Amino acid sequence: MALDLPQGVLSEANLAYFEKCREKLGFVPNVLAAYAHDDAKLSAFAGFYNELMLAPSGLSKLEREMIAVAVSSVNRCYYCLSAHGAAVRQLSGDAVLGEMLVMNYRAAELSMRHRAMLEFAVKLTEEPHRIEEADREALRQAGFSERDIWDVAAVAAFYNMSNRMASAVDMRPNAEYHRQGR
Repeated sequence: MALDLPQGVLSEANLAYFEKCREKLGFVPNVLAAYAHDDAKLSAFAGFYNELMLAPSGLSKLEREMIAVAVSSVNRCYYCLSAHGAAVRQLSGDAVLGEMLVMNYRAAELSMRHRAMLEFAVKLTEEPHRIEEADREALRQAGFSERDIWDVAAVAAFYNMSNRMASAVDMRPNAEYHRQGR
């Protein structure tokens, strides 16, 4: 990271979270380490991430990761493309899909549901002022509930914020992401 921010004093909960990451992943993701300069900011970021990406939803974990990759591709976020591209490769069992979404989701063979979802997420990223009822209706026609539409938008919005923070501070992905799901 380009900013020299030493790790702050972390709460027991955040120390336990880092240990859980080490147990499950074998490392602490650099995005979490970047937020560790401020315990409250780390808690807020991790809490929101966990709620959006891991909590029950009409969107599968894979679908949420697909949104993260499509948004990050538009924003050219090296960190998120590496980390979430790896997640798509692992969750889908399809390395080609993971790479295709990183490069250009439009070239991927996607279901109507997934194409509509990514079209909405990318439009929200590129032209948020142009989102209108027809865009939400396209998601409904693809089988998304009202709550699902909220979740598509929330995940896309979260990654737009995360991409901008990663770019602002030159956040780099953990090397492990490059090997995952290949």
